[in-house]
Amino acid sequence: MSLEPLDLAILGVYAVSIFALAQWVSRERPGHAKTTTDYFLASKSLPWWAIGASLIAANISAEQIIGMSGSGYVIGLAIASYEWMAALTLLIVGKFFLPIFLRNQIVTMPQFLEQRYGPRIRSVMAVFWLVLYVFVNITSILWLGALAITTVSGVDQTLALIALAVFGLAYQLWGGLKAVALTDAVQVTILVVGGLIIAWVMLGQIGGDAGVTGGFTRLVTEFPEKFDMILSPDSPHYAALPGIAVLVGGLWVMNLSYWGFNQYIIQRALAATSLDEAQKGIAFAAWLKLLMPLIVVLPGLAALVLAPDLARPDQAYPTMMALLPAGLKGLVFAALVAAIIGTLGSLVNSISTIFTLDLYAKVRPNQDQKHLVFVGRLAAVVAMTVGALTAQPLLGAFDQAFQFIQEFTGFFTPGIVVIFLLGLFWKRASEAGALTAAILSVLLSAGFWWLQSTGQFLLPFMNRVSIVFVVSLLAAVIVSLLVPPREGSLRIAFDGISYRTSAAFNLAAAGVIAFLIGVYALWW
Repeated sequence: MSLEPLDLAILGVYAVSIFALAQWVSRERPGHAKTTTDYFLASKSLPWWAIGASLIAANISAEQIIGMSGSGYVIGLAIASYEWMAALTLLIVGKFFLPIFLRNQIVTMPQFLEQRYGPRIRSVMAVFWLVLYVFVNITSILWLGALAITTVSGVDQTLALIALAVFGLAYQLWGGLKAVALTDAVQVTILVVGGLIIAWVMLGQIGGDAGVTGGFTRLVTEFPEKFDMILSPDSPHYAALPGIAVLVGGLWVMNLSYWGFNQYIIQRALAATSLDEAQKGIAFAAWLKLLMPLIVVLPGLAALVLAPDLARPDQAYPTMMALLPAGLKGLVFAALVAAIIGTLGSLVNSISTIFTLDLYAKVRPNQDQKHLVFVGRLAAVVAMTVGALTAQPLLGAFDQAFQFIQEFTGFFTPGIVVIFLLGLFWKRASEAGALTAAILSVLLSAGFWWLQSTGQFLLPFMNRVSIVFVVSLLAAVIVSLLVPPREGSLRIAFDGISYRTSAAFNLAAAGVIAFLIGVYALWW
């Protein structure tokens, strides 16, 4: 696929506009120097619409759009469970987790762990998340994002990677989270509009004279097996989406870890002007997640008719883009780039937050605010540079090694969820119990992985996560009862916390739940 001059002009307008907007929204009043609250928490001033949009921008990236479209082509609508169940998870995060985080003025997830359990676990998890974000998240987004750009435009992949790294760093380096979150509203608008355009045009081409509704009806009629939301055990894709487990099993563990305890996701909610504003932003993000399958799954379904003989599933989205006319193609391409930049900006800002506040400020206390902001910016530069330099070695020459790294980091997910859930809702939980959960989660996950890799045992990934979570939870409870918390280790305040939510949040939540009941009942 090639881009016309009009497409390139649209991309140029996007880049210039986002950079200029980021600098404008993050400007400070004369005589005021940025503090850590300004830089890492956007001055605690984010409105609900910025929080909701930024949550989605941090989540959706180009490789996810292309990958989910490919899964839609192969598996069908069932892959949308990742998006739709995330909407329900967001509501739980907003109603039950945020009141505790905001009541205790939590800035980072490692900070919460220290105030709940002790200083050792804060340092360990801070280092873990930094390694994960730099060597897994940044590298994968840069490499796969550059690959996506190369696939749809023909630009050299190395050049695309460098351009993404430089722009993803530069636009938010001065302004911090405020530059990221407030421009994310524009990024998500471009993403949604671009995604809806490609869906509308593709369905129109499929439907012919019957239009968009006719196109969707044709897909449902000709490919009914692609609209099964709950796969049966005899499905060839059962290992990826093991039936009812997507509703009551391991997907919950992964979603709670990602949406509730992941710094680069939850940070924008911690920067809200109030709890009510944060919860409205969460509800807005939940509604946007309901829309995402139209953008990331439907193009793959459309390719079943418009490109039935694809050599690889991941060609589905670029092939659908190639069918767009000039101008619209540029807008959809800008949406792809916006998805990459939004995620990169969020990641880099969270890396600088964790490094500065959880590690540097502990080693060198009593530093002034200006110095800490400088350290945060320097950490962002180093993180992006390291990510760009290691992207090709990890994903290019050693793709299987990187797959192992991703699998290995997933070993921690059940343990992380146990640590946070017990820390939030059970005062008897101790640091010894938390560390037991973390260690057991890794050992059990590694054991299951080894058995499966040697062909001795077959267990779907989601089911493995469920089993490891339950065993780690039981072990953490037993150890916490045997080794209770040290006196004075619990520094999280639970008094004055209310889980009551506003009428607006409740109405939005009821709408999400009604939608989910409807789609699963219709396409069970």
